[in-house]
Amino acid sequence: MSILDRFHLTDHVAIVTGAGRGIGAATAVALAQAGADVVVSARTAEQLEVVAGQIHEAGRRALVVPADLSDTEAVAALAQAAVDEFGRLDTVVNNVGGAMPKEFIKTNVKTLEEAFHFNVSTAHALTRAALPHLLDGDGEKSVVTISSMMGRSAGRGYVAYGTAKGALAHWTRLAAADLAPRIRVNGIFVGSVMTSALDMVAAIPELKEQMEGSTPLGRLGDADDIAAAVLYLASPAGGYLTGKMIEVDGGIQVPNLDLRFPDLG
Repeated sequence: MSILDRFHLTDHVAIVTGAGRGIGAATAVALAQAGADVVVSARTAEQLEVVAGQIHEAGRRALVVPADLSDTEAVAALAQAAVDEFGRLDTVVNNVGGAMPKEFIKTNVKTLEEAFHFNVSTAHALTRAALPHLLDGDGEKSVVTISSMMGRSAGRGYVAYGTAKGALAHWTRLAAADLAPRIRVNGIFVGSVMTSALDMVAAIPELKEQMEGSTPLGRLGDADDIAAAVLYLASPAGGYLTGKMIEVDGGIQVPNLDLRFPDLG
């Protein structure tokens, strides 16, 4: 067997949340190119259909499930949808999440709880629903979570987002301990990646240059950088990893975007 064969997911079935664009879309296509059929879900059906077309171009099947993934019942239902359509489930990629930056003094309890719900509760709901299907049958079974470098670092304006992503990272470690050895659970601390979330950066050259200059590798990431790491973690290539968070961030140790919220008086 060639070492490259360990990156294959031939005839596996994967779920990718937040798959309409950016990291989720790139991940869904990467898994398909490695041989998986993929359930793609997000809010916007038109975006999902584009991704499904790319999956079909890779020679694999796609199931499009438009849904509000902040609803834990809707996200949990993806597990049964995968089995109903494809007959099995091998990989869950908990990609959906996010929260807008906001200074501490304007971050109320509701904002904090909403960030936790969208980033952690949704991952828990889907993984719990997927569990009996992941345990059904042999072969490589994996869960991958998409966290953020703000879940391991500190910066102004990220108290809700960073707290939620830090919780998601530790959820990953704890779930891995509970689900070993049958199911591997790993995650990614994502750095600054040029998706629609950073459109404002692309529109301001000096801001983009500042961020690139503060990144040891001298560039912002792209969605395929993260998709490649997901493939590694989901495939037999990452078969001796569980409970680990990989840092795919260009080498940054502190945020490379200064939000410049005002100092407290």
